[in-house]
Amino acid sequence: MPKRGYHHGNLRQALVDSALELIEKKGPTGFTLSEAAKQAGVTPAAVYRHFAGREDLIAEAARQGYEIFVDVMDYAFQSGQPSALAAFEATGRAYLAFARKYPGHYIAMFESGISINHSPELADVAGRAWGTLERAAKQLSEHIPPEKRPPAAMFSAHIWALSHGVVELFARNSPGRQSPFPPEELLESGIGVYLRGLGLIEPDH
Repeated sequence: MPKRGYHHGNLRQALVDSALELIEKKGPTGFTLSEAAKQAGVTPAAVYRHFAGREDLIAEAARQGYEIFVDVMDYAFQSGQPSALAAFEATGRAYLAFARKYPGHYIAMFESGISINHSPELADVAGRAWGTLERAAKQLSEHIPPEKRPPAAMFSAHIWALSHGVVELFARNSPGRQSPFPPEELLESGIGVYLRGLGLIEPDH
C-alpha cells in the first residue's frame, strides 16, 4: 500500500522525487525501478502505469530540472540588467548555483546520458534554457560591428562549456581534486579572459 495515500497525479511525482534522491545517492544507473517504487511506497507494477522504464523516469526528472534551470537562468539574466556584461556573467554563476542546489536534477540533465530529444517536452525546455544564455550573449555583442561580431550561439556555447567544466572538475563529483580558487572565481576570471579575447569587453588597464 502507498505510504502516503498517493492518488491521481501524486504518485507520478512521488516516483520522480524518489528517483531524484536515488540519482543523487547512487548515480543515474545505480538504482532500479523497484528501488524507486519501494522508496515511494508502491509496488514495482505501479511504476509502469506512469513510466515505460527507468530511462523515462530519469527523463522526467531531467525535464523538471530544466524547468527549474530556465527559471534560475532567466532570473539571473534579469537581475543583471541593465548591464549586458553583468547579465551575462550572472547566467554563468547561476549555472554553478543550480548544480549545487539541485544535484539530482543536474545529474539527470547532464550526466545521465538521456538525450534532450527523448521527448518533445524535454527538447522544448532544454531549448528554452539554451535560449536564455544565447540571448544574454547576443545582447553583450550588440556594440560590435556585425562583420566583426562573433556568433552569439558560438560564444554562449563556449561559456556553457566553461561553466560545465568548472562544475564538473571543482564544484562536484571530483573527490580529492582541489582548486586553489573558489569555483565562482575560476568561472568569473575565465569568462573575463575569454570575453576580452573576443573583444566583447574592454581590456584591463
